[in-house]
Amino acid sequence: MPFEDPAQRLDDIIDNAGRLRAYTAGMNLTDFLADRKTIDAVERCLQRIAEAARKLGDRYDAGYPELELPELRKLGSILRRDYDEVRPGLLWGFIQDRLNGLEAMAKAELEELDA
Repeated sequence: MPFEDPAQRLDDIIDNAGRLRAYTAGMNLTDFLADRKTIDAVERCLQRIAEAARKLGDRYDAGYPELELPELRKLGSILRRDYDEVRPGLLWGFIQDRLNGLEAMAKAELEELDA
């Protein structure tokens, strides 16, 4: 069930996207894979993003099919319950391939809510 206050959830996505960028600034995949502390920080930020997406429910799924929001919501469950199966290279791929689009969606929808 979606939680009220979508503005807060969208802001959570934006905030954690910024954290992910700060934590991985200047890194490449090799650097990232060698830095356990950064991997842990990335996992936590992605867990928060996935939880925010879960709380938003499916309200943005149809408008942003390229973001694969249902899969993002499932990622949160994996990070919480199946953490021993998380592959850091996939986390890196998410940052490189999907973070910009997700953050852009959150900013656009937050602006729409504020209008």
